[in-house]
Amino acid sequence: MLRRKLMFVTDVGMLVYWVVTILMALNILAIPSEWLFNDYDNPQVIAWNWSFFPIDIALSLTGLHALRLEDKGNSAWKYWALVSLTLTVCAGLMAISYWAIIKDFDIAWWAPNLFLMIWPIPYIFQITKLNNS
Repeated sequence: MLRRKLMFVTDVGMLVYWVVTILMALNILAIPSEWLFNDYDNPQVIAWNWSFFPIDIALSLTGLHALRLEDKGNSAWKYWALVSLTLTVCAGLMAISYWAIIKDFDIAWWAPNLFLMIWPIPYIFQITKLNNS
C-alpha cells in the first residue's frame, strides 16, 4: 500500500535527517556546505531549523506508531496516522512559507518540503472518510 510506504520513508527519513543534524551540531559529521540550505551557519537560521525538531520527531513517532498499530489490526492506527499526516503537512508548509517569505528558492530544499506538504493530503481525506463511515 502506497500510504504505508510513504509514511515509513517519510518517518524514517525525518529521523535520519535529525540524527545527521545532531551529529553535525556535535562536530562529529561534516556535510559539504553546498548541500546545506542558504545561511546554514547563521544563528537565526540555526534556531529556525531547530524549531522544527519537535514537530518532526512527533510526526515520525506518531507515524511509526500508526504503522505498528495497523500491522496489529488495531483500528486506533487511523487516529495516530491522522496526527502524523497532519503534522507532516504542517512541517512542509512551515519550511516552504519561510523560504517564500525570505525569497529563497532552492529546488533541493523546496522539493522535499513540497513533497512533505502535498503527499499526505489525499490520505488525510481518506482516513477522515473511513472514520465517518
